[in-house]
Amino acid sequence: MSETNSFLGSARRQRQLKRAIQMTIAVLAIIYALFPIVWLVSASIDPRNSLNQQQLIPPNASFENYRTLLTSELHPFKRWMWNSIKVSTIASVLSVFITAISAYAFSRFRFTGRRSLLMTVFLVQVFPTMLTFVAIFLIVQEIGKIVPWLGLNTHAGLILIYLGGVMGINVWLMKGFFDTVPKDLDESAMMDGASQWQTFYYVILPLVRPIMAVIAILTFIGTYGDFLLPQIILQDKEQYTLAVGLIIFARQQFSQNWGTFAAGSLMGAVPIVIIYLFVQDYIVSGLTQGSVKG
Repeated sequence: MSETNSFLGSARRQRQLKRAIQMTIAVLAIIYALFPIVWLVSASIDPRNSLNQQQLIPPNASFENYRTLLTSELHPFKRWMWNSIKVSTIASVLSVFITAISAYAFSRFRFTGRRSLLMTVFLVQVFPTMLTFVAIFLIVQEIGKIVPWLGLNTHAGLILIYLGGVMGINVWLMKGFFDTVPKDLDESAMMDGASQWQTFYYVILPLVRPIMAVIAILTFIGTYGDFLLPQIILQDKEQYTLAVGLIIFARQQFSQNWGTFAAGSLMGAVPIVIIYLFVQDYIVSGLTQGSVKG
């Protein structure tokens, strides 16, 4: 009996030790993840606005940096943020629409060159985007001579580039999700007199909303936080997106504009956080259910 109690006590201590180790690792991971955000919040409410004097708990904390950011005429922060939201939203909506149509065609139709085209779309994504920057700049410059609103220093031209960049992997991702939808649903709808478009819109799309939400949020985040392409395409300060606009603070005495930069970074992250809160369930289900098929 004593041996049994000793064994049970030993097993209980091992479980407690294991739980304590897990909790310690979890707490350290949370601290590691949250510390940069806490430091950024501290910098944003530090009225000294200096990187060299940064403290975790700043003296005389205030929202002066936020007020400066929102009222400055030299740095139109609100304009930059609106530009980022506009470009990212339009790019996300168009990306989902075009990707859904393309993925539906690849999933449901059989045509000559289908597999080769799929592989080509996939292989194009293998090459780093930075290799194409010079070519993209020259192409957009030439397009602007014919269609000015699609040329350099236009949001439409930037959106056009984004759509070309996100189509490949998104088509593969959504096609895998379409493949999980039984084709019997298509046949049943067509037997009831539905056309291909009606079947796609009324039957298939409601079933693939999770993957559509995933593609929308990934496209939005990728375009919203992008710096390199807007820096190349956009040349007017009024046309800048948020990432390009904020870098001005880094170029102009960054150590003396640290608090304003931190405030802008935090305010710029608000749209992403809001979107995640609204579509997090779709993101989880979309990424776990959409297995890729050939």
